[in-house]
Amino acid sequence: MDKTTGPWRILLVEDEMLVAMLLEDMLAEAGHAIVGPMARIDQAVEAAQNETIDLAILDVNVGGDEVYPVAEALAARDIPFAFATGYGAHGLREPWQDRPTLQKPFHRNDLFRMVAELGSSFSC
Repeated sequence: MDKTTGPWRILLVEDEMLVAMLLEDMLAEAGHAIVGPMARIDQAVEAAQNETIDLAILDVNVGGDEVYPVAEALAARDIPFAFATGYGAHGLREPWQDRPTLQKPFHRNDLFRMVAELGSSFSC
């Protein structure tokens, strides 16, 4: 598989079932394999530490808990990820404000553009 063009294994962390199903359907339709969706931080951290993942999309608030422990686990493995949030980058805690964000609500093209940007961050 060419890491610069995909398809990729994408960790999806999202606790709203309808949003998770929509994301999963759109990403699978584009040929990507989904790890998850994960609706609990502890499960998502374990997946981020142990699963084969190319990139990730993280809802900032998962079941009332912040997703930053998952972000830390992904960053430790140099796995690119984006936050999905209705608050934009300014709603993220430091040091995460420079990370890519997918603004909720989003359109299909926004999702695919974000996935392409994350995928392009792989070093050749």
